[in-house]
Amino acid sequence: MTSRVKLRAFLIVLMMCVLSLPGCSKKEDEKAEKTDVVLTTAFEENELFRIEDRNCLIEEAYVYMKSAGSRYQDVFGEDIWKQNFGGKTLEKELRDTTLARLAQIKSMDLLAKEWNIELDESEKEKAGKAAGEFFKLLKESGDEGDVTEDLLKVMYSDYALADKIYKEVTRNVNPEISDDEARSITVKQILFRTSSIDEKGNRKEYSEHDKEDAHKRARECLKKALDGADFDSLTEKFNEDDQNTYTFGKGMMPEAFEKAAFNLGTDEISDIIETEYGYHIIKCVSAFDQEETDKNKERIVTERKKEAFNRVYDEFVPSLHSNLNEDLWNSFDYEPGSGKALEKSFFEVFDEVF
Repeated sequence: MTSRVKLRAFLIVLMMCVLSLPGCSKKEDEKAEKTDVVLTTAFEENELFRIEDRNCLIEEAYVYMKSAGSRYQDVFGEDIWKQNFGGKTLEKELRDTTLARLAQIKSMDLLAKEWNIELDESEKEKAGKAAGEFFKLLKESGDEGDVTEDLLKVMYSDYALADKIYKEVTRNVNPEISDDEARSITVKQILFRTSSIDEKGNRKEYSEHDKEDAHKRARECLKKALDGADFDSLTEKFNEDDQNTYTFGKGMMPEAFEKAAFNLGTDEISDIIETEYGYHIIKCVSAFDQEETDKNKERIVTERKKEAFNRVYDEFVPSLHSNLNEDLWNSFDYEPGSGKALEKSFFEVFDEVF
């Protein structure tokens, strides 16, 4: 719950939104990275990898990284590429994710072939339209590299087919979610930290003496709160988190924090709750938030679809054989933050056209 931890979490979420289909998961990224890779020199020019009869060119990686790079800089500025997260730069994380996502899309297209699913003429026309629109944006950025409109049409066709197989596999997932299952609440909290985060994102526990001091201060604060002191004033004085209000559903917060929060009624105050972040005192602002509950229903349905798709995808992927042009990938030195930022990403154009 520190600013650095939350920034890194946001970046990961942002990366997944930019670079993934709705069914893609962190687990799938790891699986893609662990796929048996056979190194060979039998590659066509600029061919980055091959999975069965599907290949990927280095220009496709360029498009993904250019799209994500523009989005990151829009949000955080050019300095974001210099920051280090857990010993790994954002550029390195983006490279790894790009390779995994491209491999995933090619694998999903092979799954579509297995299911006899193809794009219809209307969808092919949309892929061509999207390619034209994005190619124009690339040229306007002055940083199109060796990307062609024909290649973009192939990429949009691949992405559309992956999206189509995902929808087909998950179309029978029940979208009905009860208010109780999706209930979202809003709380205010006061955190007394028991650890710190170093510049590499690693957690360092406080000494036992410092932890006891934090717990003592938490007890004093709780007594004031239970005696009727204004909770907002206590928050301003004691809270060591850079955020004091959280709205969330089940499964979104540390287990102990969540259990205590969901057992509170509106305006009730918890006892001292310990998590990996420290000692928390929680006050329930709203025991039921209809707007956030409705949003949480959508999140739960999305998660159910991911699980349904993963069962099929995880069974299919191990049978595939892949070849990676490691020399080409290692020599690929495009800086994702270079050039003029795109007005729309590859994926935003897809969403608009399809």
